[in-house]
Amino acid sequence: MFSANPEDYTARGKIITPLKDRVGSEIRTHYPATVEEGIAITAQEAWTERDGHKLHLPKYVREVVERIAFMAREDKKIDKRSGVSQRLPISCVENVVSNAERRAIQQQEKLVVPRIGDVYAALPAITGKLELEYEGEMKGADFVGRELIRAAIAKTYDDYFKSVDMQQVVQWFDLGGEIQLADTAGAADALPALRGIQGLMEKIVKVGVGPKDTPETQVSAAEFVLEGLHAHKRIGRNEERVFSAGEKQPKHAEKPFERDEMPYRPRRSFN
Repeated sequence: MFSANPEDYTARGKIITPLKDRVGSEIRTHYPATVEEGIAITAQEAWTERDGHKLHLPKYVREVVERIAFMAREDKKIDKRSGVSQRLPISCVENVVSNAERRAIQQQEKLVVPRIGDVYAALPAITGKLELEYEGEMKGADFVGRELIRAAIAKTYDDYFKSVDMQQVVQWFDLGGEIQLADTAGAADALPALRGIQGLMEKIVKVGVGPKDTPETQVSAAEFVLEGLHAHKRIGRNEERVFSAGEKQPKHAEKPFERDEMPYRPRRSFN
């Protein structure tokens, strides 16, 4: 028994006949048809159940990771011939859990709860699974990877918060509010700062998280809201993971300067 990508064998994209003749049965596989199918496969194959700290992996984190692969399979900057295998979300979610586990150990937390920031920390697990086309090579693997993560966050955020009014949260940042959420920050330190953002914590009930849940769970859900707003360009965030007001687009484009033409005056001659 063996597995292979046919295009790796000949320029025709087919397994050579003498080799194919020695195979008893040929089974053609396909990518997961839905995000739910992908999540089930990833959950089955990924190494997430580990000895030590208890793990709570939020559904929205699983969905973001899975959608990265779905987005990549449709992205023109990624080589379709090489494809995007299910190994991408499997490897990614393992790295996400590892980064969250490291944070829990450093901060002496008993519960491991991955955040969206951990998905960005798992970027090498994404870029290592992609073959880029010329346009992708020009932009760079890290840029393409971050673009995929952001698109996956935006899509997942819409599933939970599309009809929710977030103006109060956005306004808090527009009035000068800022908050830094490093992927190494402990929940005990981050939660009081998140509670200070007007209107934020009452919104996380949409992902099934309330004030009685653990600090780790509340911080993860609140960060998901902020990352979703950033993905939709409603608030800003820099590389140091400082969330702030987004850039405002001018409502009316300025009229380009045009030199007034001199009015025509008939030439007069004097004798």
